[in-house]
Amino acid sequence: MAKTVTLRIRRQDGPNQSVRWEEFKVPHQPGLNIIGALMEIQRNPVNAQGEKTTPPVWEASCLEKVCGACSMVINGQAMQACATLVDRISPNGDPITLEPMGKAFPVVRDLVVDREKHFEQLKEIHGWIDIDGTHNLGAGPRMSPEDAEVMYELSRCMSCGVCYEACPNVNEKSPFMGPAIMSWVRRFNMHPSGKHFSKERLEALMGEGGVNDCGNSQNCVKACPKGIPLTTSIAAMKRDTTIHGLIGFLQKP
Repeated sequence: MAKTVTLRIRRQDGPNQSVRWEEFKVPHQPGLNIIGALMEIQRNPVNAQGEKTTPPVWEASCLEKVCGACSMVINGQAMQACATLVDRISPNGDPITLEPMGKAFPVVRDLVVDREKHFEQLKEIHGWIDIDGTHNLGAGPRMSPEDAEVMYELSRCMSCGVCYEACPNVNEKSPFMGPAIMSWVRRFNMHPSGKHFSKERLEALMGEGGVNDCGNSQNCVKACPKGIPLTTSIAAMKRDTTIHGLIGFLQKP
């Protein structure tokens, strides 16, 4: 009998629709990843009971662990489906459970979530570097090799949302911005051109849902698929916001 892989998928037809679970069996292949298994179901959407059904909906783009679109909860842990091998997470052939990152983001359908909250927060912290135009401005500002090395590490964030799902302080009742935002502020405040808006970014982190709402569980740094030092960034932002607040207090008339 041919070896199969069992996927137990959380299904939801829309944001306000009821939740149901559905099992599927797909042929086992060497090197099969979760996206490959989902594509097999898409080609033949028949559940484990032999009933024709709708194919599960998910997101994917690069399939190289770069874009972050395929993030989902696999066997209780948020990770990238494209980089998750079936044989690695289920060596004994146990069923694999797939769920959306519904704790951190609103569910759109099945395994798809709406990450708009994260991108709205990037607007709040001015998460970009302004330019003066497209004309030649000459050589750009210089930065030390040490700063460039740190900034490169922070720039690997792909806005996948895994750290949001792993963080116990991110939920429907909490306004906490999430770990990734702290790292984005640190990165742009280190940039020679980005420093122009450093005060505005720090003040955004000093407001509701800012850096002081972090409970220091350190789940984020363990879950980050890129190994970004999120807790180091959070500590740096706590220091910088404290200094910024103290300076502001001393400068009051």
